[in-house]
Amino acid sequence: MKRGQRKREGEKLNIAMLGHKRIPSREGGIEIVVEELCVRMADLGHSVTCYNRKGHHVSGARFDQTAVRQYEGVNIRTVPTIEKRGLAAVSSSFFASLASAFGPYDVVHIHAEGPAFFCWIPKLFRKRVVVTVHGLDWSREKWKSGFGSRFIRQGERNAVKYADEIIVLSEGVQDYFRKTYGRDTRFIPNGVTRPRIREAEEITRRFDLVKDSYMLFLGRLVPEKGIRYLIEAFKSVKTDKKLVIAGGSSDTDDFVKELKQLAAGDSRILFTGFVQGKILDELYSNAYLYCLPSDLEGMPLSLLEAMSYGNCCL
Repeated sequence: MKRGQRKREGEKLNIAMLGHKRIPSREGGIEIVVEELCVRMADLGHSVTCYNRKGHHVSGARFDQTAVRQYEGVNIRTVPTIEKRGLAAVSSSFFASLASAFGPYDVVHIHAEGPAFFCWIPKLFRKRVVVTVHGLDWSREKWKSGFGSRFIRQGERNAVKYADEIIVLSEGVQDYFRKTYGRDTRFIPNGVTRPRIREAEEITRRFDLVKDSYMLFLGRLVPEKGIRYLIEAFKSVKTDKKLVIAGGSSDTDDFVKELKQLAAGDSRILFTGFVQGKILDELYSNAYLYCLPSDLEGMPLSLLEAMSYGNCCL
């Protein structure tokens, strides 16, 4: 496609997706969104290629999926990745941006502010670039100081400068871009599919949980999720309910150890580790209360999912 030329409405597009860890996966909200978008776009007849990171699942190699070249009509490509804290996202995003620049794509869709640092690469090769900002990642606890925060903040600026379109998930972030950069964005909130409600079976067998016997937190175990507050508050409450903390580390093993030390001595607090599939459905379906004590969120899919299951949400 020549510079400035756009495909007519109704024509099928060749689309590249990058910035996520990998699909299929529930390693984070971005991965869920990317998977849903890709599969639905492929169903509409578009050619979609996802650039996955190489390496292990963030919660451990035991959760690794079998490597595939195609998933639900979506082409899967794996890019070189430096598997070290702070370098995995940077290296995989660089190589994915490079691959997308040389690929036959009409649109390169980049997810998150960090990967958007490299949005100038496909733009240099005359691709149309879309960046979805899932949250103001430079303000997250683990990136608040040092190189990580500066890199992500520059990714935000690069998106403003080079992206043809910027998608945001909340009106608050939309206001931020307008006031900070004078940049208009597209507000497209996240959504979830209708869930399958399940009775407590596997969670009873594995964790001795029954319907309405527990309060649930489900998400990545990272500082900005506010899990410390949740544990401290729960320990001060007299109740026979349990607190189930479901989720895995995201390069935060030391923080997870701190959480378990904080919860030590209270037998009501249960860490399940990373969950997916039937167990995840059962945890949502039978919770007495869903808690999300985050300091910072974009548009949390776990909260939308909890609401879709009919949970009381706090």
